[in-house]
Amino acid sequence: MEFIFETSEIVLRSIFVSGLATILASAWSLPLAFLLLISESKIGRILQDIFNSLVSIPTVVLGLLLYLIFSRSGPLGVFSLLYTPCIISIGQAVLITPLMISFLTSSLGKVKETVWETAIALGASKFQASITVLKEGCVQLVRSILVGFNRAIGELGVALMVGGNIRGYTRVMTTAIALEVSKGNFDLAITLGVVLLITTLAITVMVRLLGAR
Repeated sequence: MEFIFETSEIVLRSIFVSGLATILASAWSLPLAFLLLISESKIGRILQDIFNSLVSIPTVVLGLLLYLIFSRSGPLGVFSLLYTPCIISIGQAVLITPLMISFLTSSLGKVKETVWETAIALGASKFQASITVLKEGCVQLVRSILVGFNRAIGELGVALMVGGNIRGYTRVMTTAIALEVSKGNFDLAITLGVVLLITTLAITVMVRLLGAR
């Protein structure tokens, strides 16, 4: 019974933490990606290149930076967020932001190529053309959110470094798997691994179905 309770608790916490991270990342990634998309300036293109390069940033490096920023001696240490579920969500949100922006600018760029000029030619203003691009790219928006969540829930480095893997508080599926394997407790590790695999596979299938649509 205790095994089932602990497993359920870790799974639900992982979904909540990564879900919150995805919401946070979406809140600033979606508008920023669209602004970069419709921007024709050199700065906009440079920013797109920067976000594309940050997609592959090592999670342990990001975790280290966040630890230094939110530690007691760091600039944001006054908020006491280190070793809380909140800081894991913030870290995951920062991690998936470049991925979501890169994905959106790429996928919506293809929509813009076919919709933008047509809308302008039919007499639409830039604002109306932008709304049309967003409507036509609704599926791409949903796909980017799912991709972001999939990346967040499978992340280990940030969760481990800033969350501390505290039992009953900040322990999520990835950190729990790493801990249980090191302890030789393979029953819980395998169970959590299967749940994590099923979750990521389900989201991957959803992304592919939306892509096919």
